[in-house]
Amino acid sequence: MSRAPRATKAVEVEEDPDLPVRSNPDLLGHDHAAATLEKAARSGRLPHAWMAAGPPGIGKATLGYRFARWLMAGMAERDPVPGAASLHLPEEHPTFRRIAAGAHADLRALRPNTGDGGVKKVIRVDDARAAIRFMAMTPAEGGWRFVLVDGAELLQPQAANALLKTLEEPPPRSVLMLTTAAPDRLLPTILSRVRRLDLSPLPDAAMETLLRRLQPDLNPTERDALARIAQGSPGRALMLAEGEGLAIQAMVDEVLNGLAQGDRRRWHALADGVAAKRDGSSFATFVALLRQAISSAVRSAARGQAPPPWLALRPLAEWSTLWDSLGRLASETDGLSLDRKQAVLTALGWLTPKR
Repeated sequence: MSRAPRATKAVEVEEDPDLPVRSNPDLLGHDHAAATLEKAARSGRLPHAWMAAGPPGIGKATLGYRFARWLMAGMAERDPVPGAASLHLPEEHPTFRRIAAGAHADLRALRPNTGDGGVKKVIRVDDARAAIRFMAMTPAEGGWRFVLVDGAELLQPQAANALLKTLEEPPPRSVLMLTTAAPDRLLPTILSRVRRLDLSPLPDAAMETLLRRLQPDLNPTERDALARIAQGSPGRALMLAEGEGLAIQAMVDEVLNGLAQGDRRRWHALADGVAAKRDGSSFATFVALLRQAISSAVRSAARGQAPPPWLALRPLAEWSTLWDSLGRLASETDGLSLDRKQAVLTALGWLTPKR
């Protein structure tokens, strides 16, 4: 009698969050930074350490991978291609394909992971030390060794100190590139040993081009709204588009525009909606957009521009204090696994002016 076939266990494939960045052939709005890197490489005196600084999601890691691909493909030793963008490497190039697949022997990327306590993401010291050993090895393909530290402000103190030793005595034919949204959180000794590139938010035209190509189903009104709340950050725009960012922005607008009436009847329904997702993504987006709306309104008032009517409900100093308090509330709610609905209700209570 034949046996019934044994059921096979489904193999879970771990998602690679870095794949969209590694395989992205485009770099919009940062031509000067790319040209600076290419010029330095062609000079024959390439600095061994760089730092790309700027707001989250504007293309810092994209620039890092673009530089790594171009450098490791030996393009610095070849004549420039007439009319080609800085650091351009065709998608069909073998180096491009291997890096996109995460299979290049001379490239390593460090990204924040959940720390030992499981509360916040950090770049661990063990990973930093492994990257240092990697940099000290002879390039496997005869060119360069490249380490990209994406989110360097999240280096553990021991990890930062370990990298500092490599910055002081860099191995030959190696490049270390840091990206950070908070350069002031890095050690001064690290900042003094890297060549800094400051990346600015993308202009409206570049954001429009990008959103039209990546989000073709959005109508012009939705694209305009997405570009406005993303504030020149393509990564943030895509995250908001995929995570119901426009719907959450509508909730934020409803809350702020209704402050004068003090109507609390919809508070619980709104808090339920914000806290619905178990991963906390809607809550994080709600608080981030709420704080962004407050900071934008305060800046407009400080510049003599017409702020939204709700800003007049309290002094500017109180709005600044409230902005800080909302940030702490979000951090504590996430770090201590507090009830998100109650956190939203707390935030709404703080926003409502006293009568």
